[in-house]
Amino acid sequence: MFRFLKIFGNQYLGFWIFGLILFAVQEIPYMVMPLLKLQSNPIMNMKESSALLNTCEKILGSLCIAFMTFIVHKNVGLFSVTSKNEKVFFCLTVLVLLLNFSGWILYFTEHQSIFVMMFFIVVMPPLYYIFIGLWRNNTILTITGCVFLIVHFFHVLGNLKLRDKFI
Repeated sequence: MFRFLKIFGNQYLGFWIFGLILFAVQEIPYMVMPLLKLQSNPIMNMKESSALLNTCEKILGSLCIAFMTFIVHKNVGLFSVTSKNEKVFFCLTVLVLLLNFSGWILYFTEHQSIFVMMFFIVVMPPLYYIFIGLWRNNTILTITGCVFLIVHFFHVLGNLKLRDKFI
């Protein structure tokens, strides 16, 4: 982990290589998807319900990745789970990732209910970023992740409602 420039408080512009790895791990289902012959793939074939929400969602998701990778806390090392808070939030990060992967397994096996998509595939990625932010004392990531959760949820829900109108 490198720190280059103080932003505010104990938050620094820097680089956390493990952030890139965490992003890549969360993207594994999207890497696997083209290898599967899905009969139905509603998540990848949604019509847009709102151009504004779509734009906001993409910006917020990209900011989460950037903030996770390029904003570091002064007192946090490359990988630390020593304090009670770090242990709790790291465990929650892993739990959320496992729930997300479980949802993708359900989705890939044609269990594509709105609940499965919204809970496991839509809610879990923003929670993943929120818990990484809490684990790493990355205030900017935590706040951005919270806003991303709200926008992502309502955007995909709107897209699914639009899809259901035409089915």
